[in-house]
Amino acid sequence: MITTSLNNLPEESVSHNPEIKKKVMLRLGDLPHLTNFSQARFAPGQTAPAHAHQDMCEVFFVEAGLGIIHINGKEYPLLPGNCVAIEPGEVHEVVNSGSTELVLTYFGLRVQNQLALTN
Repeated sequence: MITTSLNNLPEESVSHNPEIKKKVMLRLGDLPHLTNFSQARFAPGQTAPAHAHQDMCEVFFVEAGLGIIHINGKEYPLLPGNCVAIEPGEVHEVVNSGSTELVLTYFGLRVQNQLALTN
């Protein structure tokens, strides 16, 4: 069993934009296939620039605030209660388009190499 509390975790920088802060509840190696389980807080106007992961899926849940997520050039709203799943290789960018903090709880899952699955 692993237990954590957001209240007791230190803030860290998000790799795609060091100004955005996150708290990591679970890390790579804590559970099979899980790369991270974290909560990030975007100040108004902050952006996690466009990027893709070839070896993982990501799932974002909007806790609070308003934002936009661009996925492969299309724009989707981030509203409280929304959940967005990103497939491996999809280019995605998160933008806080609101006037208050955007709070995202998210996790990543490692995926097997598709070539290995066919052999």
